Amino acid sequence: MQPTRALLGMRYRKLRLTTKDVNKGFYKGTGSGAMGRHTKYGGYVIEWDKVRTYVCPDLTNFKLTPFVTNNVRKTYGQYETKLGPKDPQTYLARWKSENGLD
Repeated sequence: MQPTRALLGMRYRKLRLTTKDVNKGFYKGTGSGAMGRHTKYGGYVIEWDKVRTYVCPDLTNFKLTPFVTNNVRKTYGQYETKLGPKDPQTYLARWKSENGLD
């Protein structure tokens, strides 16, 4: 028997570490970081020094175009039921009108 090609040499060490590669108790995390701290009473306090803020530059004479044009108007649905678009009967009625009967 021979090892697979991915395991040969140092190539395997350059792959990302997954939970299947290490023993029990390994927590990879998401890399998101904490934006506050937990209190002793079970609450959470946001520390605004840790909150990420993104500054968008002035895009008035920007040469690249967005994926969606600015000419698209927002559409708002008008639903008769309380659930709105989540209503299963509304979904089936729309599906039948667009795709025909079974």
